[in-house]
Amino acid sequence: MAKGGKGRKRLNKKQIIDKLQDFFLENPEKQYSFKEIFRALRLDTHPAKMLAVDVMEEMAWDDFLVRKGESAYQLNQNGQVQEGTFQRKANGKNTIVPDDGAAPIFVAERNSMFALTGDKVQFTIMARRKNHIREAMVTKILQRAKDTFVGKLRVERDFAFLVSDGNIFVNDVIIPKRKLKGGKTNDKAVVKITQWPSKENKSMIGEVVDVLGETGDNDVEMNSILAQYGLPYKYPKAVEDAANKIDPTITEQDYKEREDFRDVTTFTIDPHDAKDFDDALSIRELSKGLWEVGVHIADVSHYVTEGSIIDKEAVKRATSIYLVDRTIPMLPERLCNFICSLRPDEEKLTYSVIFDMNEEGEVLRWRLHHCVIKSNRRFCYEEVQKILEDNGVVDGTGQPAPPPAKGKTYQGEYATELIMLDRIAKKLRAARFKHGSVKFDREELRFDIDEKGKPTRCYFKIAKDANKLVEEFMLLANRTVAESVGKVAKGKKPKTLPYRIHDQPDPTKLETLRQFVVKFGYKVKTDGTKGAITKSLNTLLDECAGKKEQKVIETVALRAMMKAKYSIHNIGHYGLAFEYYTHFTSPIRRYPDTMVHRLLTRYQAGGRSANKEHYEELCEHSSDMEQIAQNAERDSIKYKMVEFMSDKIGNTYDAHISGLTSYGIYCEIDENHCEGMVSLRDLKDDYYDFDERNYCLVGRRHHNRYQLGDPIRVQVAKANLEKKQLDFGIADE
Repeated sequence: MAKGGKGRKRLNKKQIIDKLQDFFLENPEKQYSFKEIFRALRLDTHPAKMLAVDVMEEMAWDDFLVRKGESAYQLNQNGQVQEGTFQRKANGKNTIVPDDGAAPIFVAERNSMFALTGDKVQFTIMARRKNHIREAMVTKILQRAKDTFVGKLRVERDFAFLVSDGNIFVNDVIIPKRKLKGGKTNDKAVVKITQWPSKENKSMIGEVVDVLGETGDNDVEMNSILAQYGLPYKYPKAVEDAANKIDPTITEQDYKEREDFRDVTTFTIDPHDAKDFDDALSIRELSKGLWEVGVHIADVSHYVTEGSIIDKEAVKRATSIYLVDRTIPMLPERLCNFICSLRPDEEKLTYSVIFDMNEEGEVLRWRLHHCVIKSNRRFCYEEVQKILEDNGVVDGTGQPAPPPAKGKTYQGEYATELIMLDRIAKKLRAARFKHGSVKFDREELRFDIDEKGKPTRCYFKIAKDANKLVEEFMLLANRTVAESVGKVAKGKKPKTLPYRIHDQPDPTKLETLRQFVVKFGYKVKTDGTKGAITKSLNTLLDECAGKKEQKVIETVALRAMMKAKYSIHNIGHYGLAFEYYTHFTSPIRRYPDTMVHRLLTRYQAGGRSANKEHYEELCEHSSDMEQIAQNAERDSIKYKMVEFMSDKIGNTYDAHISGLTSYGIYCEIDENHCEGMVSLRDLKDDYYDFDERNYCLVGRRHHNRYQLGDPIRVQVAKANLEKKQLDFGIADE
């Protein structure tokens, strides 16, 4: 008789079905990866595992199980009526993402009830037809995601219409001519919906709230991106007036209550185009090998009082927004660029963490104080990098500058101080990685912009030693103040504080990563201790560095990571390997930092713990606004990328495959890092199938393969600014 591994009888299909049903019914709340299921059911032969995978697929088809990601399942506990978030697609393939996190479900247009992206809906699962995918029907729209939309006006004889960006509506929005607010054909406008479609009347009716200006104008297009996400593109006059009334004078009382750092060497290090300097570093030698390093942060909460009109606007915005050609600040310009900004040769109020450290990066003592500083010099990163390199630092090696030649000194302005800070920062960085911090050094796409806002150059910004110097001291300050509140004696409850938290990677996505990298000859751990998984991830990132597959592997690895967010419920920060972490160092541009400043000040004065529910609400709002701001920033990058390439139609470039889908190949140009797509319908040499598991397209007849990371030669075919989309073709060899 045929036997399985280790002398056991081979299980038949019915036995595996029974085992799986019992297993999932006993553990209804949990989701399990294939590996966990095989281990629990002791399926240790390949045929048994493959049969179990087939059975689970059938169980998911019959709605007994719910598929979670690529290789995990959970018992389906939902009834037919559920709630979820609607996602509208221009190609008609609408979906609902159920609230329980299950896989998206297809919704035909006739069953959508005219729901729009982001709408909260009630839906029912429809009876499944043989050999058809699962479908849902919207039965009720519970909450509209938004009621204002951005688009282009088309004014006709009797009516006007809003043609939406990205074709998000089934039908254009009708606007009565008396509600146009002076808008003309081709103007970009913000329109509020006054009547939603219904079974009786499928039309949407709206009125113009604001005319942004003519399509194609740089300011208009950037403001359109902001308006599309419901973000502010102008500052309320009442808030600016309140800021203009603030007295910036430092009083005698301020001097008495604060530690005086005006005579200590202090400087700021920021991007060359920065205007809001919210952090500064001071350094002085206390004794041989012992240094005092001050991390000085703009004392925003001294000027912005809780509940004031400025504070309410800052809460609403929660973050500054960085589009390609502009910053939309959280605070009025007078505060962020002048009163609070730590500008050189001006006395400024700060909230500071002062460290006594040795040259090994060990903190011997520290204190938290409100201070007065006077910055000696405003550096940009490039200036600091040049001073480091002129004194023997080789970027990326992790090695500090060697001692100067006998009888010589380091060359450059404040070179001795900068080199000591760099030396200590490198010790801090090495210790951080040793303790399990993940080594993600992502590049950022940047543009040089002319006076009209047109991009003239496109390049990647890479963090060098100068950037990392500042980063390490900011991380140290953030971690230290978080520990000061969160780390309490056993049996005591910590006081309320907004933490910056980052959960462990998604196990199913880690398994996807493992399956992906093995094709390139790499390994990565998906189970074991947190430290073992991180070490394995770092080894993978080190091994693929400089190889053609580096960016692709980094992208898939990043997808396995959870998103960092704000919460008063501390779970630590996985990516940094910190048990306690918060945001303290950027109150000019992030509202959670202002909250932390206020609470630390309150607790230093002996105040009671703040209201948890109130601060958790603020944390959730700040996390949401951070994500929305990031989406707007990405859209501005896409727009400028398409604009940069719009006069290069027909040009050919060397590129590499940066993404693959069932409908096309995403390619990134090597020379300028602009990304576009080759549509599958334009590949005329064969019919291609998308192999999702192996991240490649394979031709049916000739078996030609397009694989992630492969080099490819492309020709720019089309640059669509309205859709923020670049179309490429495969260049003739």
